[in-house]
Amino acid sequence: MKTGARLAAAVEILDDMAAHHRTAQLALADWGKSHRFAGSGDRAAIGTLVYDVLRRKQSLAAKMQSEASRALVLAAASRAYGITGEAVGALADGSEHALAPLSADEQAGLSRELAADTPAHICGDYPEWLQASFDRAFGASASAEGAALAMRAPVDLRVNSLKADREKVLKALAHFGAVATPISPLGVRIAAPEGAGKAPHVEAEAAHGKGWFEVQDEGSQIAAAIAAAGPRQQVLDLCAGSGGKTLAMAAAMQNTGQINAYDRDKSQLRPIFERLKRAGVRNVQTMTAGDEAGLRREGARFDLVLVDAPCTGSGTWRRKPDAKWRLKPQNLAQRQDEQRAVLELAARLVKPGGRLVYVTCSVLPEENQDQIDAFITAHPQYSKLPVTMEGLLASAGPVTLTPHQNGTDGFFVAPLLKSK
Repeated sequence: MKTGARLAAAVEILDDMAAHHRTAQLALADWGKSHRFAGSGDRAAIGTLVYDVLRRKQSLAAKMQSEASRALVLAAASRAYGITGEAVGALADGSEHALAPLSADEQAGLSRELAADTPAHICGDYPEWLQASFDRAFGASASAEGAALAMRAPVDLRVNSLKADREKVLKALAHFGAVATPISPLGVRIAAPEGAGKAPHVEAEAAHGKGWFEVQDEGSQIAAAIAAAGPRQQVLDLCAGSGGKTLAMAAAMQNTGQINAYDRDKSQLRPIFERLKRAGVRNVQTMTAGDEAGLRREGARFDLVLVDAPCTGSGTWRRKPDAKWRLKPQNLAQRQDEQRAVLELAARLVKPGGRLVYVTCSVLPEENQDQIDAFITAHPQYSKLPVTMEGLLASAGPVTLTPHQNGTDGFFVAPLLKSK
């Protein structure tokens, strides 16, 4: 497909999403099924453009003074494909499969810069109703934090220390330009693609099949490291999901002690079995999904309970940009209720002198500091612990990671100590 046809396809997909309230993933998959002539390179380039539009939808609309899919695609194409605004105009030439020629308003929009007084939520590309939350979390940096959450994300990997070391993985992935992450001592990073390029499919690499690494954002790696699971401990991963942090803790524990991996959703937990086998992990017991009664029977016996709580996922907007536009106040309220419930459950399972580590992939204070403050008020036997990590990260209490400040996805990590 020619580049002009790719632009037209992106408009078609965005219109489909708007008309049928569909996720980008579903809309792109269905478009590919109905356009079999499009090769993998075409589909990747179209998907890149669609996601770039979704990342910066508000600032692009302000630039073009239009929310139409066509206007957004035209505005995003320059950065997405690494071409000039004039080149974008030349691609819309009205030829077969291409977009119709630009109007005078569209030509003006492509050269327009946002005014200095443009509201922060537009410059930062986050929902306006979250402005108060962003102000609380970031103050004068709200716009910059939002803009960083609207950038493409790199591919981050965690070296599985049970089978490899970082130098071994860096050498195996050198053809992708892999480098060490700046904070996590086990992290490897492959830069976000530029232009129409796509991120490499690292899980197809032999090194992944051998269990040398897992795909895991550096922020998630840091959260697992702050949890500080140690050899011979009894650990509960209360919201284990597909097991990313479970695997990280198992390696830190050197396959000793025991981790109980639990999740209320069996479909979320299902991938953990293959991952454990590939990684060579032997100290994990997977509990029956959704059996909260069985979990409660374990009692207060765990040295560490990791609560990777359900949340809005606002910290992962670089990877799931359409999620931020689907997020509504009632979704936030529901997640807060779920967080309070899972913290109450966790509080029953930590032994005296043990630790509870609360984690979200959110940057919103309602899900983070507010929850911890309310929890400690209701459970005075718990107190905040300082965060330290390899001399590279230090905080007197809970830590918030963001792409703007740390180059990671957005994460909140709060380690708590239960008194004896």
